[in-house]
Amino acid sequence: MATTVAQPDTTTQNGLPEKGSGPLKTPYPVPTSTTSRPKEHPPLSADQQKKYDWLLEQAKSWTEVPSTKGKAGPLTENERFWLTRDCLLRYLRATKWNQKDAEKRLLDTLTWRREYGVEDVLTWDHISPENETGKQIIVGYDKEGRPCHYLNPGRQNTDVSPRQNQHFIFMLERVVELMPAGVETISLLINFKQSKTRKHTAPGIGQGREVLHMLQTHYPERLGRALIINVPWVVWGFFKLITPFIDPLTREKLKFNEDMRQYVPEEELWTEFGGKLDFDYDHAAYWPALQKLCEEKRASRKQRWIAGGSHIGEHEDYLAGGKETETEEKVAVPAATDASPAATGAAPAANGTEDVTETLAKVELEGIPGGNSEVEPAKTEST
Repeated sequence: MATTVAQPDTTTQNGLPEKGSGPLKTPYPVPTSTTSRPKEHPPLSADQQKKYDWLLEQAKSWTEVPSTKGKAGPLTENERFWLTRDCLLRYLRATKWNQKDAEKRLLDTLTWRREYGVEDVLTWDHISPENETGKQIIVGYDKEGRPCHYLNPGRQNTDVSPRQNQHFIFMLERVVELMPAGVETISLLINFKQSKTRKHTAPGIGQGREVLHMLQTHYPERLGRALIINVPWVVWGFFKLITPFIDPLTREKLKFNEDMRQYVPEEELWTEFGGKLDFDYDHAAYWPALQKLCEEKRASRKQRWIAGGSHIGEHEDYLAGGKETETEEKVAVPAATDASPAATGAAPAANGTEDVTETLAKVELEGIPGGNSEVEPAKTEST
């Protein structure tokens, strides 16, 4: 892109502006707060390890990605790179450790990523117009080291189109690229405050249902927490309607109108959400800076993957700069069993995409208004 990055006059080592140098206009690469610490991953039970080993061998045997839309073909290097150990485990947890279901869902996602164009259609230039007003921002990290993904529906600047859904998926992919070692979930912060200068054009329930389906199906186990403020009555009604169909563990991650400083260090929390991070969105500065940071992070991960042997099943912690590799498996503990998710550390899957989407379809037919498509997905994602 031809746009140059406008940097603050003086910055700290982490890329934050020095006090008195003006608001931050670009993202920064690592948490700055000493209170941001990722949770440790629980070790696998002996039975879970066995199921993972089976799924890993299946993934290693894949040579073709199926497609009915002209996208079929050999498994690419980037697809092998995507099939990490943690990726396989997320699909196993989402299917309650059903190996066959996890295998099918992984293959379905590989097909979807090709057909949706995650790697080639959703480019920086294609998505850029959607973010000119800063309706989605990635800046700062919560107390568990998760990147903070801000949604600002009041800054809506485009008419309803497929690119609005693509925008969310594109930004979610960028959040994943910015995750530090030990982190695999996102922190979603949503402010429904209306803008005085821009017309808020909330997409319909059908568009929201599409994003919801993509998230539940192709990004399982990715929601860490959703913090939501200034909720209008229309969205409250939507939440109440779908609450019975949201998995209880997911429901616990939705926090409404709470002090966000409980979950995000105030120095990492944007002032518009009650924190002390002085941030001002300037698309000409932010967008190329985010692109540069994400491309550097991805290139670093790719280099480590190649240096480690280009394995399917590599550890994401290693790729993000940690020490553990695929050959350094954690010792499995036989005490836990799959019978109890609490005992194994596995989260039960949501009650099912079919239940939720059928309910939303009923809502649409009855003419009950829904919320913004940028917000709905996170509320029903399997955790």
